[in-house]
Amino acid sequence: MSPEDLREAVSALGHQPYRADQICQWIYRQGARSLEEMKNLPGTLRQALAETLPLDVVPPARVLQSADGTKKYLFPVAGGAVEAALIPDGERSTLCLSTQVGCRRACSFCQTGRQGFQGNLTVSEILNQYHSIPERSQITNIVFMGMGEPLDNSDATFQALDRFTDPQGYGLSARRITLSTVGIHPQLEEFFARSPVELAISLHNPFPRERQKIMPVERDNPIEETLRLIRRDRQDRTRRISFEYTLLEGFNDTPAHVEGLAKLLNGLRLRINLIPYHTIEGSPLRPTSAEGIEKFSRELQNKGMATFVRRSRGEDINAACGLLWTKTPLEETPQRVCGDGNQEG
Repeated sequence: MSPEDLREAVSALGHQPYRADQICQWIYRQGARSLEEMKNLPGTLRQALAETLPLDVVPPARVLQSADGTKKYLFPVAGGAVEAALIPDGERSTLCLSTQVGCRRACSFCQTGRQGFQGNLTVSEILNQYHSIPERSQITNIVFMGMGEPLDNSDATFQALDRFTDPQGYGLSARRITLSTVGIHPQLEEFFARSPVELAISLHNPFPRERQKIMPVERDNPIEETLRLIRRDRQDRTRRISFEYTLLEGFNDTPAHVEGLAKLLNGLRLRINLIPYHTIEGSPLRPTSAEGIEKFSRELQNKGMATFVRRSRGEDINAACGLLWTKTPLEETPQRVCGDGNQEG
């Protein structure tokens, strides 16, 4: 329930609007998990809200911890289960959220895409990945880069973004939230119109025919149209936009691809995030070497393009970029920390 809906519900129960503000403080700022914790509310109001305001706080069913400190959480949801990841990095701690069970976009380099699509998350299920974990107070950044394509579940995604940035909600800075998308055009236009958060575009190849081989979305949502929408948005906003580029040996890491990127992205002030490919069993794709990634980065920089090589995190627990997957039970994955915090082998 949004802060606005909450005010209407409280008023309908015959209480003053400030009671809704108190409830918002309890839920969004103090992380309340039940109405009983809200001791400054009248007992009659707590009782009346019990049926109309279920908090739906669901703790993760399992937590795994990587040797590098990354944590992966498994959450039960109506359509099955989803994973989220917490990536600590000095004073920065980033939570990677999921928006769907599986994904219908079938990108060849992504384990979630190979899982297929099982269902959309509700706004509560998206927010719960942030609200329910004990490390919540440490989180500095949120990225919608987990399981699923956020713009294929745009209603719930946009409501979650509103709740994260609403001063009466979690009150987070839009600069600290990034939505990643393959570029679904009608919903991308809506995103530009209503949300101020940062944007990351999954690019991975500058040439449409090659891009379509690993990203079927290119067929109906061509990257050229995505860039047209981006250029139009940048006339009115200072939104930071980056491009995600997973490097695949011999497929998208050649000098021709450097030239193609320079031509495609000409005139845009942006950053290209270069991502090591994490090998998926049964896939013919192979990762570019670390030396090859650095060379590709230097060549892009020589073309005047800003680059950032993303360091692999959480690979030993399958929490790294492109590895989230919930078709296989989590018990079959490498385990370092289980739900009760005890060590396992």
